[in-house]
Amino acid sequence: MSRALWEWLRERAVEIHVPDHLRHRLERGERLRVKFGMDPTAPDLHLGHLVPLDVLRAFQDDGHTAVLVVGDFTALIGDPSGRSETRPMLSREQVEVNARTYFDQAYRIVDPERTEVHGNAEWLAALGSEGVLRLLARRTLQSVLQREDFATRLREGRPIGAHEILYPFTQAYDSVAVGADVEIGGTDQLFNLLFGREIQQSYGQPPQDVVVFPLLEGTDGVQKMSKSLGNYIGLTDPPDEIYGKTMSIPDRLIEKYLRLTSGWPRERVDRVLALPPREAKAALARRLVERLHGQEAGAEAEQEFDRRFRRRQLPERMPEHRPTDPSDLLGTIVELGWQRSRSAARRAWEQDGVRVNRRAVPLDYALRDGDVLEVGRRNVVRIRHPGRSVTPGAAGSDPRPP
Repeated sequence: MSRALWEWLRERAVEIHVPDHLRHRLERGERLRVKFGMDPTAPDLHLGHLVPLDVLRAFQDDGHTAVLVVGDFTALIGDPSGRSETRPMLSREQVEVNARTYFDQAYRIVDPERTEVHGNAEWLAALGSEGVLRLLARRTLQSVLQREDFATRLREGRPIGAHEILYPFTQAYDSVAVGADVEIGGTDQLFNLLFGREIQQSYGQPPQDVVVFPLLEGTDGVQKMSKSLGNYIGLTDPPDEIYGKTMSIPDRLIEKYLRLTSGWPRERVDRVLALPPREAKAALARRLVERLHGQEAGAEAEQEFDRRFRRRQLPERMPEHRPTDPSDLLGTIVELGWQRSRSAARRAWEQDGVRVNRRAVPLDYALRDGDVLEVGRRNVVRIRHPGRSVTPGAAGSDPRPP
């Protein structure tokens, strides 16, 4: 199957270094160690991670070893790739909490029985100050500062944290520590992955081949999918959210999402793309739910979306929330995580995006037990008050008048 794997990679990858070398190794039937690294800067993986995880699974199915490295050390530094400013440093506690969730989420895609897992603190924390100095001595400062994000900041007079210079060295050392034959990642990681080749050679190891894949734009259709930007589809999102968020992506991204995340062969993707855009998007939405939650969940999410957005009915299933202060409508919206601030929640209200029991309400409306609060098209919750039963007929009834 190695020839088929090569064609599959060539079809999806943006760049391969060095293509002939990797192709010959695959065709000779060599068993390769294929590395993918993730820094636990947030607790959840999203659909953008599905792209490299699918590649890992394809390598596994071809008989190779998937090496999954969670950067529980490098996340303390913060990857400067694509950044116009220094990332805030995370605490050790934040990183450990996030890292614990990553492997379980990745196992939704890769086979845990054929995956070698590491946290890079295993070797990076053990280097000590002398080891770090010896690592830094293997390349020049100029070789690091030539990367685009650093060069741009230097040119524009924006600061570069001294600790950021360490990041490409430590990520590269991961490849040394695990003996990577291949490393995969997104296009924003190309410098780091190529730097890994140089560091491996300086340690007397054969340089890894590098395969980079397109970045997936988020649901806003503009910036790359990111938890911090709020434009993500999480691998652990509930089925209804995955379906609804997928239906919200711009039509121009349907083909890219289908080819990168559906897991379907090219012929099936081409058939779906021949459908009208809304039908193609619905097929993609159901497929993603099925991949992450199973076939039954996919059918139920499709039915629920149709019920809510085509027939304009409240969902049959909805989460419940006990607000800290039921009389603080804006505070409850922020508490739910639907808006980042009270001012953003107010803007949603001003745009008629906040409703209770399907109707607009004044800002001083006090939420009652059993009320159904909606913000935007997808966010809906039933309000519960501590120690109180549901008010009969509250959901669907008119809210109190101003």
